[in-house]
Amino acid sequence: MVLEGTARALLRRLAVEQAESRIPSIVAALVRDGRVAWFGGRGRVGGEQPGEDTQYRIGSITKSMVAVLIMRLRDEGQLDLLDPLDKLLPGTPVGDVTIAQLLSHTAGLTAESPGEWWERTPGVPAAELIGSLGSESARHRPGRRYHYSNVGFALLGEIVARRRSAPWGEVLREEVLEPLGMRETTPRPRAPHATGFAVHPWADVLLPEPENDHGAMAPAGQLWSTATDLARWAAFVGGDTGGVLRPETVAEMREPAAVEDGDVWTRGYGLGLQLSRYTGPAGSRRLAGHTGSMPGFLATVWADPADGTGVLFLANTTSGMRASLLTDLLDILTQHEPPLPAEWSPAPVDEDLLALTGPWYWGPTAYVCRVLPGRGLSLTPVSAQGRASRFAARADGTWLGLDGYYAGETLQVVRTDGGVHLDLNTFVFTREPYDAAVPVPGGVDPQGWR
Repeated sequence: MVLEGTARALLRRLAVEQAESRIPSIVAALVRDGRVAWFGGRGRVGGEQPGEDTQYRIGSITKSMVAVLIMRLRDEGQLDLLDPLDKLLPGTPVGDVTIAQLLSHTAGLTAESPGEWWERTPGVPAAELIGSLGSESARHRPGRRYHYSNVGFALLGEIVARRRSAPWGEVLREEVLEPLGMRETTPRPRAPHATGFAVHPWADVLLPEPENDHGAMAPAGQLWSTATDLARWAAFVGGDTGGVLRPETVAEMREPAAVEDGDVWTRGYGLGLQLSRYTGPAGSRRLAGHTGSMPGFLATVWADPADGTGVLFLANTTSGMRASLLTDLLDILTQHEPPLPAEWSPAPVDEDLLALTGPWYWGPTAYVCRVLPGRGLSLTPVSAQGRASRFAARADGTWLGLDGYYAGETLQVVRTDGGVHLDLNTFVFTREPYDAAVPVPGGVDPQGWR
């Protein structure tokens, strides 16, 4: 839990938001190391202050949970992210788009389903939704640009249902929500829950918003949840996956696949996860999570894997909140209680790895090799110029590039009579600049340095 002074500063920021943005009720929470470090609630739900177990609708946060189901199918080998939609869901007029493009909103599909505004009306079955799609459902060339599509996630939900031979909501409960302990996340509301309201723009009066089962469009925004459950979801997005997915798969989901705002790149999208880059008085962060809005409700959950923090809010208002609320809460936490670095302690290193540490040279450029946990390696330029990457050990004695220019490439140690060198996808690293004893591609001038 946070200190009393920190809690007061956090509650004041939440209270200001509730009062000035005229929100009927709102809850917020901060997560540290997988646990709720602070919770606050303002306003009233049924005459009572909302609590950690009060349900709100979470809108498009639902999409990130559907994306987890798709990634589970991918990891099981039941589909490939490069599969065209037609392979998994035949009969649509947009069958050439890929699963990866649907997950990242780069498929070019229309944002909304045909017919009436789906968020305020009862839904239709999947067959009827698919049958209503036409050639006009493709708004952009696949892969050309980011274009948010609720329809795309409706199609992903139907893929889950067909692959698992069960409704997507049941699959989500059994494979994700139950294992994570998120038992208060449901497709329809249960007591106690907030009622969704629109707040009149010029008077302090409310209008109840409709709530329906959205049928085939439900994977785009159907779910209800609580602060407690969303705190667990924030930890999941940050890497505490509870066995539901491999942490490496969630890290893949957090990688930018598209950018929303062009050159400045403050908002982007991965595979079912929204991304945000933010710089404030407490420093810079790269957040992953999702926003959510449905008539009468707003919600957002963010995680910062770099320091193990998460933040969320749930509110029963159609519009009017300031986007800065959650980053302000994170800044308050960091300024009042900055995290302590983990204690350093020595760790055993195998002799063969220890022998690889120290300086290496790619031509005349100096690099340094360091040992990472789990027999990993890092290769980093000594100066600011050059390509840095981390490498994970493989069972065959080679290393796989994890990031940077060499992501996905193979690093291997080559031992010859002339010595030892590193081969990184044809690039040769030697212990001396252009070591003549090593088979440097193109050879080394016999007269040497002069």
